Amino acid sequence: MVSFILDGKQHSVENLPPETTVLDYLREGLGRTGTKEGCASGDCGACTVVVAEAHEKTLQYRTTNACITLLGALQGKQLITVENLASDQKLHQCQQAMIDWHGSQCGFCTPGIVMSLFAHFKNHSSPDRNELIESLGGNLCRCTGYKPILSAGMSMYDYGSTDEFDKTETETLKKLADLPKAGLSLLADSRKFVAPTSVDELAEILLDQPSARLLAGGTDFGLEITQVLAQPELIVFTGNIESMTGIEEINNILHIGGAATYTNASPVLISRWPELKEVLNRLGSVQIRNQGTIGGNIANASPIADTLPPLLALDATVTLRKGSRQRTLALKDFFIRYKVTALEKSEFIESIQIPLRESSDYFAVYKVSKRIEDDISAVCLAVRWRLDGETVSDVRIAYGGLADIPKRSITAEGTLEGRALTESSIREAMAAISEEFSPIDDVRASAFYRATLAKNLLFRAYLATMQGASTLRVTDYFT
Repeated sequence: MVSFILDGKQHSVENLPPETTVLDYLREGLGRTGTKEGCASGDCGACTVVVAEAHEKTLQYRTTNACITLLGALQGKQLITVENLASDQKLHQCQQAMIDWHGSQCGFCTPGIVMSLFAHFKNHSSPDRNELIESLGGNLCRCTGYKPILSAGMSMYDYGSTDEFDKTETETLKKLADLPKAGLSLLADSRKFVAPTSVDELAEILLDQPSARLLAGGTDFGLEITQVLAQPELIVFTGNIESMTGIEEINNILHIGGAATYTNASPVLISRWPELKEVLNRLGSVQIRNQGTIGGNIANASPIADTLPPLLALDATVTLRKGSRQRTLALKDFFIRYKVTALEKSEFIESIQIPLRESSDYFAVYKVSKRIEDDISAVCLAVRWRLDGETVSDVRIAYGGLADIPKRSITAEGTLEGRALTESSIREAMAAISEEFSPIDDVRASAFYRATLAKNLLFRAYLATMQGASTLRVTDYFT
């Protein structure tokens, strides 16, 4: 049984297929058609709902894509849909603002946009255009009605700073506390969804059922369900394991739980490596970052995953668990070939470790994609090196988008190691990259474009290191 809060009451579900999505349950199970299906892949935002959960004696409101969120992941949380916003025949501030600013044209995207505006209203006490643009980055309007939507978002605070959810927060927190904490499962015939609450329990389940599918955020696994209609026998959700969702610093090493979301991990990572801010803020959308996990990004082993080049450049390691056995592996040794990793049967990523930076470290990350947000890289470069005068050491040059795995350029690193960092030496490293990688043509970029980008981005990192090249971005001109 899965229990969560819906319409202000405990809502319990059982005897459903384990791969049931929140969207399918809302539309087909409950007849709540306000939440729309557009892409069924977490890209368009038409299915956006808000999930609230207790956090430090208050409620934390986060948008999520209902089309790729499995129903079992709602255990112990509050689900808020567009039908919940109005009260006593009075529209919520974000709804009234959308009407007054004519923010809806064909209307198909409107419920999802309203839910993103609602979450923004709950998480920000005053209007800020750049923050609003970020909150709406995962919502597409094919009628191109963005200007009135932004105007609505900026003005919704004029309709009042509090809403009905503020009035019922204490009551909702109590209801959440009363929900069952364990024993979660969804059953359909012999197929099952389970959510262990401890690492030991997870390890035991995987030893007993090595073919089980692990679910962390589901931002990739969800597509298997919606696009190829996957029906796993057993889905094991890791999001309820507290020790795998936390982040802590021990002895100058940052430890990130294997099920920690991007949203939770990003502030900590950016505080240590500010250079990560742009790439992390461009990773997917707010909805995707609220769901997706760094551990899942690693386990998925995509050659164009946004977090993997910087993690490789920072000498990250992963702690793997199988039964009672743990082992730690350098991330560079984790990826074997396309979508094949060093994970054994019944083994999972328990945590990720990143050594903290030294004062002489230079670090840079560059992502090139067709769109600013919610898009996949054509090429991603992460560079880290240490300078003593002009001499460079501990060189790390890691790429995504150039090979069948995210990969360091060992040849280019060796070309620079222990030498003066000059235009001549960096051009030798650029030539080495051309010899080491053979990128492919695909819908995102040509092989020639990728190869050229790879070299030019490395030269950009050199200029930024030696000449303090400007960090001006196209996004600086957003108005």
